[in-house]
Amino acid sequence: MTDITVTKVFKADDRTMPVFEEAERMLRRIRDRAFALSSDREFAEGRPLDDWLAAERDFGWPAAEFAEHDKDYALSVALPGFEPTEIVVTATPRELVVSAKTTTRSDASKAKDTQIRWSEFRSNDVYRRIGLPGEVNVDKVVATLKNGVLLVVAPKLQQQTKPVPVKAAA
Repeated sequence: MTDITVTKVFKADDRTMPVFEEAERMLRRIRDRAFALSSDREFAEGRPLDDWLAAERDFGWPAAEFAEHDKDYALSVALPGFEPTEIVVTATPRELVVSAKTTTRSDASKAKDTQIRWSEFRSNDVYRRIGLPGEVNVDKVVATLKNGVLLVVAPKLQQQTKPVPVKAAA
């Protein structure tokens, strides 16, 4: 198991990091593709989620699973073939963003005297952005990579509550 560095953004409205711009660009492309898929079916009823998921697959969004536990949220993302240094995890109080970029090449293409005539290996860029149903303790978000699966654990923010004094009725 390998630890992955988590970039921590403590203000939910801080969108200055490039990962947020990249994620927004990808979401626009997915939205446009989902619209095109719906248009191809002449906007038939009842399939908008299918269209959205198909568009995500078209743009290389990896399989993922999001779970809520009593004390935390857990996001698992399939990232086979990625090295830990190629994965960027960003956590804000209300979302998790996973970005990973790699270029797969064969061992033969790495030799100096090799001229590749054609190749089906390609660049592989993936993004997942998950909006969280509640705030998390950004400072304690951790991520690990094991057997090609990234696991991000985000502890829920524990609200400090003060006991309210109750006066007895007279």
